[in-house]
Amino acid sequence: MRAETPEMLMWQQREFSLQARPRGFHLVTDEVTAKLPELRSCRVGLLHLWLLHTSASLTINENADPAVRRDFERFFNRLAPQADGSHADSGYEHNDEGPDDLPAHFKASVLGCQLILPITAGQLALGTWQGIYLGEHRDCGGPRRVLATLQGEPL
Repeated sequence: MRAETPEMLMWQQREFSLQARPRGFHLVTDEVTAKLPELRSCRVGLLHLWLLHTSASLTINENADPAVRRDFERFFNRLAPQADGSHADSGYEHNDEGPDDLPAHFKASVLGCQLILPITAGQLALGTWQGIYLGEHRDCGGPRRVLATLQGEPL
């Protein structure tokens, strides 16, 4: 390890949007890295991703078998089920934006809205079977905004 000096470190921050997706879990690793070409200029560092929403989430999980994403959706729908929209039916008081509103907030709180990822030699240092998931917990969530902060040592 070599000693870092302030002039050796780079900090960059950018906001970008992920395309709108239907409710479910979506592998977005390639979309995220395409939006952040500055990753390629980082020898070693950290990428912090902050999702600017309360009804969607970010997580890391298996990137190979699409059944994992479908099983995630089934699990979280059992954990925080959506009712028909009436307060009495769901037992939830907050449904200002529809019956999927509060269940979406529950799912987002359980999974979280941020990731910190290592960067090595200009790439995310993910394991062989790891990928970045966007958990879209609304029926019609729309594009999702992400604030990315990159800190590291340039190549």
